[in-house]
Amino acid sequence: MGIIKPLPDLLISQIAAGEVVERPASVLKELLENCLDAGATRIDVQLEEGGVRLIRVADDGGGIAPDDLPLALARHATSKIASLDDLERVGSYGFRGEALASIASVARVTISSRHPSQAHAFRLRSDADSVEPAALAGGTVIEVADLYFNTPARRKFLKTEATEFAHCDEVLRRMALARPDVAFSLSHNKAAKRRLASADFPHRAREIIGEDFFPQARPLDAVAGPLRLSGLAALPAYSRAGRDEQYFFVNGRFVRDKLLTHAARQAWADILHGARHPAYVLFLELDPAGVDVNVHPAKTEVRFRDARGIHQFIFHALQRTLATPLAAAGSEEAAAPRFVPAAYPQAHQGSLGVGEPATRAYLEFARAAFADDANPVSPATKGSPSGAPTITPTEDAAAPLLGYAIAQLHGVYILAQNAAGLVLVDMHAAHERILYEKLKTGLDAGPPATQALLVPLLLAASATELAIVEEQGETLAALGFDMAAAGPREIAVRRLPALLAGGNVNELVRSLLRDLAEHPASRVIEARRNELLATMACHGAVRAHRTLGQMEMNALLRQMEATERADQCNHGRPTWVQLSMAELDRLFMRGR
Repeated sequence: MGIIKPLPDLLISQIAAGEVVERPASVLKELLENCLDAGATRIDVQLEEGGVRLIRVADDGGGIAPDDLPLALARHATSKIASLDDLERVGSYGFRGEALASIASVARVTISSRHPSQAHAFRLRSDADSVEPAALAGGTVIEVADLYFNTPARRKFLKTEATEFAHCDEVLRRMALARPDVAFSLSHNKAAKRRLASADFPHRAREIIGEDFFPQARPLDAVAGPLRLSGLAALPAYSRAGRDEQYFFVNGRFVRDKLLTHAARQAWADILHGARHPAYVLFLELDPAGVDVNVHPAKTEVRFRDARGIHQFIFHALQRTLATPLAAAGSEEAAAPRFVPAAYPQAHQGSLGVGEPATRAYLEFARAAFADDANPVSPATKGSPSGAPTITPTEDAAAPLLGYAIAQLHGVYILAQNAAGLVLVDMHAAHERILYEKLKTGLDAGPPATQALLVPLLLAASATELAIVEEQGETLAALGFDMAAAGPREIAVRRLPALLAGGNVNELVRSLLRDLAEHPASRVIEARRNELLATMACHGAVRAHRTLGQMEMNALLRQMEATERADQCNHGRPTWVQLSMAELDRLFMRGR
């Protein structure tokens, strides 16, 4: 007698349910996707005991014909696909025909639906064989009661009621972000939790993510052939301790994909502290044939046909958006997110013209203000050098984004006035970013510009440092340094990058040699290049407690506006903060 036997249909469905129905949130996800595939414009969700006792989802979609109701609970029965070609170009949320059958195998399911062709609605229960008449104005209502009632071992793995509800709420948030044209409501234990009216994307995003996200978010809309990446990317000032505000949608479907996550992480790598996580809402659109959504029953994993091309497209699109100079980003009003997903009417973002009342002499001074710290502007001429007008604060809306300097606080912060109010700038962090970007650009263009020292600088050195200088002379030369052993315990520095000539050469050289000692020379110029340049920029930037004149401070502000990623320093800290007049008025209770 054979020992291989076919499994009963119920057991097959229960095994499948182990992959599809992980928790109440998994059930809710499948039901919401069915509602959207049915063309619903309003979806109402009711939960009891975190969804374990009851999940009730009602929609105003197209409904199900009475003859199709039994098939709705049958395994591998679907209206979404009919051939392999359909499977390879899936455009709907659901397509396998497994979800309702799997849910019905571990819970009590009731489907009530009215098809437009019918005079009244019909109902089907998972524990009954026949379809019966029901009262329903239109659409479909699905009730899933007593989840895992017949598999108590699975029920033991569920968390507390509050935790399960939180997972259900997150599922609805994702769906609501992807479809702002659909109205959603959510109640738990008969208490209303969310009411989201049909709206445009910015309004829906504010409801889901919150108001704090928007001032730090930059809109993104990049197209390359059949690929389009759009959405909102938050600047590092809004970085998070976890990944709770990372939403990535592929053709409208929320996914967790390592390729996409890695591309996004790389785009923030140069501006974000290593322990922090970026925040974003991103929509990738491509030909359905270019992505396989049939990777896992939960449908949160995908596989791309051109994975490398997708990765590079996302990385460069995000990098360009985050690297936009302040002057190009414009004022807070111009930078306000106006992205709308492709399925909805587009609103185009205008650009803000930035003007500056300055003469050629002032512009030349601005370019050279921090290039040579060995020849600082004398105190007598800092305020108004010959031939350059004194820049005074202005309230003109066309003034530069960071305005004009009015004071320096304890040699650390620059206070500037712009059209919106007061700007506070960390001068060391800002100059560090400026130098860093210049060093990267210079190294990409070829050998960096160098400056010879009139008298070689002699530095005491250890035997290890002397060995590094001798062994890695080519690497040092590629970075703009000319140094050699000058004795048994000395190093002579003859030449260094022109951008860093005014910095603390002693600290700079020692930090450089320390980095070279920790990492092989072959990796420094490639994988470790940016980290090394960041170290060089940090030691070359203007130090705290150095007194700057008004023209020097204004020169720094103008350079910030023209520098990519100037919103934060190389360590991910913000370089400037805006305090509006309204915020200042609240501090002093003006108008109360």
